[in-house]
Amino acid sequence: MSISGITNKIYQANNAWHNLTETNDELLKDDANNADPLILSKLNKLNEFIDKQQKEINSLKAVISRPMAEKNPKTTENDKDVLEYKSAFCNYVRKGVQHNLSNLEYKSSLANNDSEFGYSITNRMAEQLFDLLIDSSIMRKIAKVTEVSTDALELIEDRGETDAGWSKDADKIINDGGAVNPSRKLILVHELYAQPRITQKLLDDPRIDAEEWIMKKLIDIFAKKENHAFINGDGDGKPRGILSYQSGKEWGKIEQITTTKKGEITAESIMNLFFSLKAIYAPNAKFLMSRSAIQAIRMLKDEKSGRYLWSPSVSVETPNTILGAEVIESSDMPEVKENNLSVAFADFKLAYQIVDRSGMNFLRDPYTGKPYVKYYALKRVGGDVVNFDAIKLLKIA
Repeated sequence: MSISGITNKIYQANNAWHNLTETNDELLKDDANNADPLILSKLNKLNEFIDKQQKEINSLKAVISRPMAEKNPKTTENDKDVLEYKSAFCNYVRKGVQHNLSNLEYKSSLANNDSEFGYSITNRMAEQLFDLLIDSSIMRKIAKVTEVSTDALELIEDRGETDAGWSKDADKIINDGGAVNPSRKLILVHELYAQPRITQKLLDDPRIDAEEWIMKKLIDIFAKKENHAFINGDGDGKPRGILSYQSGKEWGKIEQITTTKKGEITAESIMNLFFSLKAIYAPNAKFLMSRSAIQAIRMLKDEKSGRYLWSPSVSVETPNTILGAEVIESSDMPEVKENNLSVAFADFKLAYQIVDRSGMNFLRDPYTGKPYVKYYALKRVGGDVVNFDAIKLLKIA
């Protein structure tokens, strides 16, 4: 679909939004405890329609902005060793032929030195997979991503202000015994595996692109597992998520702003969350929340100004916003229920670090899943909060 098609869907969503606000204003005039069921039903249908349109808009935007890796690969693959390995790898995927594959892998510089099984995927697969993972993973879109060749990324946590001053006071600055000593932060990469399956009949079909089929399967599986861990993971054998930390203002904890009404999100609560983030992080901050939270906030108004907190997108370039900050939906964020952490507000580029270990291992197994050919793919990824001042959470009372 063209840009004009997306624009039309945005127009339809905006019309539904204006209809929703008018209907919600009618509801607010009446006693909430005696609300007309027809009005409530209409609000629900309008919310669902807007969500449906937004999902389609996001999908179309992703397709349009997606890098054309297949037609314009970053790796030209004109090196003889790389081309030989690609041909041998595809033969292994289709028929299980392993002849000379290890030697070709080593010559093409694709081998992982610590690999215990299988073979490395091709350059083409690796590039497309990591590019398309960004389209499929919410946290990869908004957080910082770094690729390493080791099993961990080591960072320096400097929790104090950087030493600076005028040269006249240099002696005092250098010899200041009260300065905060920086500490190390180690983000380990963890093994994430997937086991896609396909029939040998499909593999034997020359019209089937085995590389592309496997890649799409892996993207779907890895994106779901990764994103859940980046948000909810406990750090034990997996990345540590943003919701796993205790509440607090000190370093190593994330401040939780509690809603002013039990079991609900209120306009006052959202504004408290918004202004709890330091001004230095606010310009690039985004809201991350579940669909139920989005639907609730769409109908919230600032009591003083009477204006809705939510502002819908008006063009392909502009996102939906709350108080001017972009809104991002994630199914991995908890629903709006008592004691749930349903909304995050953060400069995610500064708050959260994702670490990818370069390369991916791949093993063919034609025996344990007959009549299917099963593949075992292994990638290494880690993630953790690196700046606790750059993120705040909303807790439902």
